Amino acid sequence: MASRMEVLKSAVERVLGDKVVSAKIALGELTIVCKSVNVTEAMTTLRDHPELAFEQCIDVCGMDYSTYQDQPQDGPRFAVVYHLLSLTHNTRLRVRVFAEDDDFPVVPSVVEIWNTANWFEREAFDLFGIIFEGHPDLRRILTDYGFVGHPFRKDFPLSGHVEMRYDAAQQRVIYQPVTIEPREITPRIIREENYGG
Repeated sequence: MASRMEVLKSAVERVLGDKVVSAKIALGELTIVCKSVNVTEAMTTLRDHPELAFEQCIDVCGMDYSTYQDQPQDGPRFAVVYHLLSLTHNTRLRVRVFAEDDDFPVVPSVVEIWNTANWFEREAFDLFGIIFEGHPDLRRILTDYGFVGHPFRKDFPLSGHVEMRYDAAQQRVIYQPVTIEPREITPRIIREENYGG
């Protein structure tokens, strides 16, 4: 007898057809990969088809696969991962969509399908620089509007580019280049002095 996840996998593959690039069950959860050009149609089908009925989008997050599992990524660098919930069937589904362009990652917005994706997509834009085409108000949500870069990208420097501080003379917040000198912190337990004879 097939498990619930195997039944869901076959249903998703049958209903979405060639929109599914791959489908995999791991750790009791189903993950499918869709092409970005098919996102709007695939997500609408996942929500509206009675056999699937994923009424809720419970999370959207960005991913930077430039060095996934300490290995260089062979393929697109950025992806968006959607976590969907069907209350009708009490099932969950993870949908991964890779952005076609690594320099200017763009994925269609799903805000028109699930309005809960609004702030999630803004967060992925702010932290990873992924553009959600068709988003009604795509702007930073966690970092300051003058912030330079996207801090969750793996090539973002650990100390950032600029720092912000209040200047009493100007009576306002100012930005200036980072003044912290880069240093390597070695945990005390493995410092040279602990290996003395």
